[in-house]
Amino acid sequence: MVGALTEREALLTSPVRRRVVELLRDLPSEDGERSRGLTANDLATRLDLHVTTVRFHLDQLVAADVLETEFLRGRVGRPRKVYRVLAGSLRGAKVDRAHAALTELLLASWQEQSPEGTPLTAQQAGERWVRKHVASSATPPAPALTPGAWLGKVGQALDLLTPWGYTREVRTLDEGRTVELNLVDCPFLAMAHDHPEVVCGVHRGLLREAMHSTGESDVQVGLQPFVAPGRCRATMTRTADFGAVRAEDEAGTTAAAS
Repeated sequence: MVGALTEREALLTSPVRRRVVELLRDLPSEDGERSRGLTANDLATRLDLHVTTVRFHLDQLVAADVLETEFLRGRVGRPRKVYRVLAGSLRGAKVDRAHAALTELLLASWQEQSPEGTPLTAQQAGERWVRKHVASSATPPAPALTPGAWLGKVGQALDLLTPWGYTREVRTLDEGRTVELNLVDCPFLAMAHDHPEVVCGVHRGLLREAMHSTGESDVQVGLQPFVAPGRCRATMTRTADFGAVRAEDEAGTTAAAS
């Protein structure tokens, strides 16, 4: 059955439980070690919910082996019961989401045709998936004028592509014009070994259209599969430098005012 959910996936369809997991997952580590976690009261305060409601959701997440608990003894008072994400518990959820997204994409590509009347290519299927999941805007976003704004656009694209297994391992090159993305433990790694043209084509379409949705249409996408075990690499490069974009923007503003 397409899109069937595991127990963990079903639990995380709840906005409250998903937010609990996100808060615990994103806690900073301490001295290179994983976070000590948060108490039910801590989470209730951050979520602006009654602690009893939060405990109800926490109990379900612990029972499903998404979270683990530990009692921490302080200098005074009773030990504190803290919750944290169980190591490795979210990997399967990420893979399940990614495979559901790929299944949706492939089914759509079989059912639709390109403007030329031929079946969609892998890249076109990736582009179509992004268009389906991005709210259309009457006024397209303007291109970035600075490297920092460009990097922010990349962050928006990665937010959209979370179901596909992208990570936040990002670095910039060429004075900020090129962004290098490391894809670690891609959910489709085994498929990519046998059919790299399909998997890489899908990723190229996803990246190009995701950046287009942020107002960045002039982007070159490069893919380097298997640069290391379990690791692929993507690059996105602006074809225009930031100075040229800024000059065009200022010229347009001047013309409109005159």
